[in-house]
Amino acid sequence: MKKKPFRLTPYQVQFLLVVGFVTVGYALYLRYFAIEFSQVSLACDAGLQTVMCKARATATVLFKNSVFGIVALVIATLNLMRPSIVLLTLGVIAAGLGIVLYNIVLAGIAIGLLILGFARPAPATA
Repeated sequence: MKKKPFRLTPYQVQFLLVVGFVTVGYALYLRYFAIEFSQVSLACDAGLQTVMCKARATATVLFKNSVFGIVALVIATLNLMRPSIVLLTLGVIAAGLGIVLYNIVLAGIAIGLLILGFARPAPATA
């Protein structure tokens, strides 16, 4: 039984680009307009109950416990063992959030593993 190498179609690449840009864009928005912006931080800490404050509280709990980096690392390891577009998409989302939201080391290792997932032996020529 011959195993087919993992290759992305152009549509899958475009989909991953869109998902990556949206994820990193939202993470940048959350970081610079909700977490680090002092007026929003003070209002949320004073008890304001908006969607932005709830997203800020959720993101803060998740990055303090390194959830983004750990999830990205687990998904990237699974993708390295058995690559698929679903795992690659989830890995890009988790690693994008981890890089921007303070889980840089674990998310960076996960990105390296995601890239390494494309390193497969070339098919033998006859």
